[in-house]
Amino acid sequence: MRYELYYWPEIQGRGEYVRLALEEADASYVDVARRGKGEDRMIELMTKGRMATPPFAPPFLKAGKLWIAQTANILLYLGAREGLAPKAEAGRLWAHELQLTIADFVVQIHDTHHPLGGALYYEDQKPEAKRHAANFRKTRAPKFLGYFDKVIGKSGGPFLLGRRLTYPDLSLFQVVDGLRYAFPKMMKRLERSVPRVAEVHERVAKRPRIAAYLASERRIPFNEMGIFRHYPELDG
Repeated sequence: MRYELYYWPEIQGRGEYVRLALEEADASYVDVARRGKGEDRMIELMTKGRMATPPFAPPFLKAGKLWIAQTANILLYLGAREGLAPKAEAGRLWAHELQLTIADFVVQIHDTHHPLGGALYYEDQKPEAKRHAANFRKTRAPKFLGYFDKVIGKSGGPFLLGRRLTYPDLSLFQVVDGLRYAFPKMMKRLERSVPRVAEVHERVAKRPRIAAYLASERRIPFNEMGIFRHYPELDG
């Protein structure tokens, strides 16, 4: 099957979690909006009301006759189909639960620079962002990363579900990579207390297909338009 991924072409964003899974699976896919007039096609699909199951927002994936939206939902599908999730139902649900927890974390990361909402520019909410980011550095980031570190330890490691990589490991890699970009000072301090999380990042980065992807033009660089943004004043 050749998949079609629809997501904004300028940012990694939530689409990057899907890209990482497709790359690790060596799946055939097209990043539609990054091709000529692809973004127009994506917007038309969302706005013209021609889909039986219209997505609220990107990312969404075309898989044969299926249209699947929401990052965790897409990964639930790809995990089972592409060998990135356990075969047993309990294992698949556990992987999905971890992915949903990562999704909760990603929202809080985004809110460090947009605590009042995406309708306002960062410059319009800097005082609130500084206050929110301070709480994020002190409480939220340690809590989430500490949780994942404990999960890895309880699984027996080296991954979240044990000896075998699954799609939540790829997403955890992306979170750590993004936080290193956005909050380098915080991560330098924090990673000492979550060594298993840091190890998952390194293991994922060294996987041949992921390493090739990270070195390619398919990997969009971090920038100040996506979820992970580096504003030095927020990285106390």
